[in-house]
Amino acid sequence: MRRLGAAAGAALLLVAAAPAPAAGCAPMSFEGQHFTICEADPAQDSIRMWHRDADGTLYGGFRAVDRALGERGARLAFAMNAGMYHPDREPVGLYIEDGVERAPLITRARGGNFALLPNGVFCLGPEGARVIETQAFAAARPVCRFATQSGPLLVIGGDLHPRFLPDSDSRYVRNGVGVAADGRVLFAISEQPVTFFEFGRLFRDGLGVPDALYLDGSVSRLHAPALGRSDIGLPLGPIIGVAAPAG
Repeated sequence: MRRLGAAAGAALLLVAAAPAPAAGCAPMSFEGQHFTICEADPAQDSIRMWHRDADGTLYGGFRAVDRALGERGARLAFAMNAGMYHPDREPVGLYIEDGVERAPLITRARGGNFALLPNGVFCLGPEGARVIETQAFAAARPVCRFATQSGPLLVIGGDLHPRFLPDSDSRYVRNGVGVAADGRVLFAISEQPVTFFEFGRLFRDGLGVPDALYLDGSVSRLHAPALGRSDIGLPLGPIIGVAAPAG
């Protein structure tokens, strides 16, 4: 057994029974609000992204991804939407799937939350997982097997995004991803509408994560079969999750 971040205390406990993958999800309460946290270790879990199949057909949801994995003797351990997308479900900003860049990096502000700078990129590469500010990513262009760009950054080097307001009244169900100091990847989705300030504090103070990226809000959904949960709704764009052996 192991815990998600020392700051989370006894609020959350994930069970990883060797030699099974460590990936899993569990509920967590933080400052009177409720979240579901999913953990994965890039060193042993197959964290990846899905958008369209080999024929170019949009997956659009968890069931289609799980069905495609099932044809290969695998399954979705958990998954959530992987970032913002246009009305045609194409990614907003950089999207890399299995080493192939499907959408380019955006270095100039556009509109909406994506443009609440600084924004950033979640990158899975040879050295593990990282959350990298967009301009720093553009300057270094690290190798990423999978990557998604979104915004705003929630936590930046241990600090909350400078434009988050403690008294904001903008509340949505939100989801995001952070990378712990030891390399573990922590995904979170709120169980009720929260502000950016509250969501950022979850990652920084509740999970002890130094760098975290907002993925999206209002459309946020989670697939966590171990919890008996698979959210439904309109078709999604990119999806991120963990592929595990079937059974």
